[in-house]
Amino acid sequence: MFAEERRIKIVDLINERRKVTVDELCGVFNVSSATIRADLRELQRAGALTRTHGGAIQKVRTGFELNSQQRVIQHLAEKQRIARAALAMIDDGDRMVLDTGTTTLELAKLLHERSDLTVITNDIEIASTLEEVESIEVIVMGGVLRKRFHCTLSLQGTQMYSGLTVDKAFLGVNSLSLNKGATTPDIGQAETKKALIAMSNRVILLCDGSKIDRVSFVQFATIDQIDTLITDGIDKAMQSAFQDKGVEVVVAGR
Repeated sequence: MFAEERRIKIVDLINERRKVTVDELCGVFNVSSATIRADLRELQRAGALTRTHGGAIQKVRTGFELNSQQRVIQHLAEKQRIARAALAMIDDGDRMVLDTGTTTLELAKLLHERSDLTVITNDIEIASTLEEVESIEVIVMGGVLRKRFHCTLSLQGTQMYSGLTVDKAFLGVNSLSLNKGATTPDIGQAETKKALIAMSNRVILLCDGSKIDRVSFVQFATIDQIDTLITDGIDKAMQSAFQDKGVEVVVAGR
């Protein structure tokens, strides 16, 4: 196993278990403690975890947010399954919003399978991905570039795009809970997401299971503003609770 692949799996394990020890990781990956400690040092440097004496713990704070480069190593397989499930909800001819994020980027990579789409996005990497697809018209939201996050914060966009209506919005999320709805650590990001929601007939949230039942700093959507939640995993009680509040829950891969 390559070091990068092992580190991706380490982050996934920590997000699942909240904490791990060096000895546990040595057993899982059949490598030396020196190798695991080197992995943990690199992952802490990247902001993906917090090292402790003898192991590491998950790095979660209401104001903490991994940048785009850091997020791409987390839960990639799950994000790809969520993206495939989201694609099934897109019809030829749709006008849609793609919010910034690594899961929405995975969805963008699949859009060549549809035709005659119009996509509004504030994500530079998504726009670059779609630029080569002849059958997709791309509208890039202007604003202030959020460095290391590959996106714009549309300070003027809330007014510029207020008259538009699209069929569907596919939004990423940092945290999702029944009480607080969809939340993010950044106020500017929250305002941009609110603008995207306001122009959309249907709001579809793409959220891997590690983000459910958590809360970040600022809310951008209440539960009643979310039409559909696509996730890779959710316990049955939580799924029922979301459905009771009117949210359609789609579990990717089922």
